Amino acid sequence: MRCWGAGGGGGGLPALVPLLLLPALLGAPSELRVRVRLPDGQVTEESLQADSGADCATLELRKGDGSLITLTADFRQEVKIFRALILGELERGQSQFQALCFVTRLHRNEIIPSESMAKLRQKNPRTVRQAEEVRALEHLSMDVAVNFSKGAQLSSHIHNVCSEAKEAIYTREEDVKFWMEKGVDGSMFEVLPQSADLPDLQRCRLCSDRWKPCICSYTLSIEWYPCMLKYCKSRDATGKISSYKCGIRSCQKGYSFDYYVPQKQLCLWDEET
Repeated sequence: MRCWGAGGGGGGLPALVPLLLLPALLGAPSELRVRVRLPDGQVTEESLQADSGADCATLELRKGDGSLITLTADFRQEVKIFRALILGELERGQSQFQALCFVTRLHRNEIIPSESMAKLRQKNPRTVRQAEEVRALEHLSMDVAVNFSKGAQLSSHIHNVCSEAKEAIYTREEDVKFWMEKGVDGSMFEVLPQSADLPDLQRCRLCSDRWKPCICSYTLSIEWYPCMLKYCKSRDATGKISSYKCGIRSCQKGYSFDYYVPQKQLCLWDEET
C-alpha cells in the first residue's frame, strides 16, 4: 500500500461508519472515495487511503481551479505533508504545473488514527458530503527549507509525495526543533532568508518585479476529513455500561502558508487584488 496518494448528517449513526463491527483484516490497506462539495458549489471526489500497518493515511482532492491537493499523515513520525500541484500559466512563462510541499508536525487528535481510517465505509457512495465542523484557518510561516535527498530521515513518505517539488519543500523552525529533539538529523534543514535579513523583501502580492525575491502566500483547504471518533454507550445484561467506537465526526480546515521564493515568477497566483 502506498500511503501517499495516486495521480453531514443529522442525529443517529453517521453515514460513514467504521467497520469495527464487521470482519476486517488487521493492517490491510484500504481506499475510500467520498463526494464532497467545494465552497464554490462544485462537487469533487476525495480519495482517502489508509494503511494501519505503516501507520499512515492520505487524503487527496482536486479543486475547482484544477489544482490537486494531497495531505499525508505519518502518525509514526508525527509528520504531516501537504502537497499542492498547481496548474501553471503557460502564457506567463510558467511550466505545465508547479509543485509545493509543506511539512509540519502532526499533533495528536488532528485526524482519526490510521487503523480507524482503514475501517471506514459508506452507506451511500453517491451522497455529497459537507463537513460537520469548520475549523479556524491556520496561518503558518514556513521559514525553513527541507533537503529532498535527506528528507526520508524525517518521513519516508517525503520521497514519494514531494518528488515533483524537490526544490520547494518547506517547514517551520519550531517543528524542526521538535523533530531534532527526537533525534532527526538537522543537516537536512536550511533556514530561509527573512525580512530581517533582506530589508527590501516584500510580500509577492506587493512586488512589481517578477524576478525579485519575495514572501509568497499559498492557501489550501482540506474540505472533508475524519477529525474525531464518535463513541456510543451500551449496557450489558448486568447493567454495566461500556463505550465503543460507532462513527466519526468530519471537519473542514484551511491552511495559509507564507514562504520565501527567489523570484515572484514562482508565485504568480499571489497577486495584489
